[in-house]
Amino acid sequence: MPKYDTTLAANETVAEGTMAFRFAKPAGFKFTAGQSMNVSLIDPPETDAKGNARTFSIVSAPHENELVIATRMRDTAFKRVLKNAAPGLRATFDGPNGEMLLHADPARPAAFLAGGIGVTPFLAMARHAASARLAHRLFLFYSNHRAEDAAFLAELRQLESANPNFRLIATMTAPEKSAQPWRGETGRIDQAMLERHLGDLLEPVYYLAGPPSMTEAMRELLGASGLGEESMRCEDFFGY
Repeated sequence: MPKYDTTLAANETVAEGTMAFRFAKPAGFKFTAGQSMNVSLIDPPETDAKGNARTFSIVSAPHENELVIATRMRDTAFKRVLKNAAPGLRATFDGPNGEMLLHADPARPAAFLAGGIGVTPFLAMARHAASARLAHRLFLFYSNHRAEDAAFLAELRQLESANPNFRLIATMTAPEKSAQPWRGETGRIDQAMLERHLGDLLEPVYYLAGPPSMTEAMRELLGASGLGEESMRCEDFFGY
């Protein structure tokens, strides 16, 4: 698989403890919304045992001019370098990779079940669906502890307003710890919540992305409801 050289263009905070990093899009780099890529830092000022490379879902949509990644910020050399880097930081992309791709049949809705930073591939899909005017009905169930933790929440609300085929169902598991009032769903994503918004649980194709414990719980819930593995696509986010 070819490698592509690039440089950091800018960074921004997108939630408490979460940042997005914008890179120049190398010539010839093509991908499908929902895919990931391996990001390697070139000659970083520090490193550690975890190394200078990580795999990230691509937040940007294929029609956009930048390649964007987002991550929870933890105390590793890789993330310290990213956080403190000035524009121009050199990196290499290897990819794209991954099978988290929107199914072809627009007659079946897509149900995205996201925990925390697992929302990133679904944001790319929602951006692409709005730009390409896809006929697919998209339902994004997005779980966080508090609104402050929910990366890209404002943009997702804008996408819901702009695309009549896109529904955002954001839920908070600890809204009482937030400084912001919350009037949406609360608690973990469960069967009752899915049924309230989807009706027939066997109709959609499901896409699961988030902490391994969350994705495994969703697989078990959907399997117990009679959904086959062929209608589930899963990606774990370990938060390294």
